[in-house]
Amino acid sequence: MDSQNNLNSPIAYCLYARKSSESDERQAMSIDSQIKEMKVMAQRDGINIKEVRFESHSAKQSGQRPVFKELIADIMIGEFQGILCWQPDRLSRNAGDLGFLVDMMDSGKLKAIKTYSQLFQNTPNDKFLLMILCSQAKLENDNKGVNVKRGIRAKCEMGWRPGVAPLGYMNRTFAGVRDIIVDQERAPIVQKAFETVAYTNISGRGLKYWLDKQGFTTRKGKQITRSMTYLMLKNPFYYGFFEFPVKSGKWYKGSYKPLITKEIFDTVQEKINDPVKQSPTGKSFPFKGLFKCYSCGAGICGEDKKRKLKRGGFHYHIYYHCTKARDIHCKEPYMNQRELIREIMKHIRLLSDEQIIITDALKRSMSHYEKILKEANYLSAYSFDGEVSVRNYIEYIIREGSTQDRRELIQNLPIPKIIHNKELCY
Repeated sequence: MDSQNNLNSPIAYCLYARKSSESDERQAMSIDSQIKEMKVMAQRDGINIKEVRFESHSAKQSGQRPVFKELIADIMIGEFQGILCWQPDRLSRNAGDLGFLVDMMDSGKLKAIKTYSQLFQNTPNDKFLLMILCSQAKLENDNKGVNVKRGIRAKCEMGWRPGVAPLGYMNRTFAGVRDIIVDQERAPIVQKAFETVAYTNISGRGLKYWLDKQGFTTRKGKQITRSMTYLMLKNPFYYGFFEFPVKSGKWYKGSYKPLITKEIFDTVQEKINDPVKQSPTGKSFPFKGLFKCYSCGAGICGEDKKRKLKRGGFHYHIYYHCTKARDIHCKEPYMNQRELIREIMKHIRLLSDEQIIITDALKRSMSHYEKILKEANYLSAYSFDGEVSVRNYIEYIIREGSTQDRRELIQNLPIPKIIHNKELCY
């Protein structure tokens, strides 16, 4: 039986069209064009197209295409006996899917595969040719992957990082050559941002506010977020080095112009990676993050301020205020630490004995404090006669205790955690 007789036999064909969404197949014929051409051919040769199916998916890996998997399943139950497609590489670019097709031909489930220029049937020569053509497509894919990686590696060694350049730089293609140049509009602002962080005590919120005032935006014209400012400050690209791929440990020296020095970059890293700041007196901010702002709902942070004394030296004060993370113009007033302690104690005194919760850690701390009073005759502004009561000990912790004890105590007491006009409220 010759090919023409086989084509005229009652075989139910499924027209399968595929286009990969990946760059290596951008030149492949579009799905609409494949379907149009194959329908014209089918009408000319009298081929029965029972159904048309298509998808945009890579064929590099086996068993990953949902439409193709459905087609294989339908052929196995006898829904179709033939496949119509533009070229063999539309069906397979991997050994796994190719093996399914050949196995179905061997079992008689798949009687024919018809492309625009060839017919493959269940004969040794046809199956061998089909495997050669699909294997050639796989070889092309593999070689492209190797060539792309080699090209990327060569580009990195020349000092040009692949991908979109960070803010402050621009990608450029000139005379067919791609490189990275300084963005004359954004670069001076980026430089100033690094220097400001390196040589001042500006906060992350303050830097973001400053960048907004400078009109610094993304390439789409949107203001950058605070997290984006930190990513920018942590990017070594700006002092002339880059890692590619990220976290690979492979570093390259850039051929572009650095915006900052390595010394400025290292200073900035020390600033932004500092642990929680402490006051110049060595005291931390024990009540930081435990309360919320009434006006905007943001957290409450601590800040140390100094006042110059007439007799010389400075007097330091700790203040708590809204972080303004939700509203940079929040008007909630500052509250010094002594005022906050008075408010905390006022509400603790309103609690019943049942509402006062002392953790095991604080109980051990309380026992230790009693021992100090009795054996070492320790005196403080809040030492007590006789046994130390729970309420007296709470007052001592709030006023003089360690940061850890203060935080643990407040977290476990049912007192208001919202600050409004220098008062605690619910």
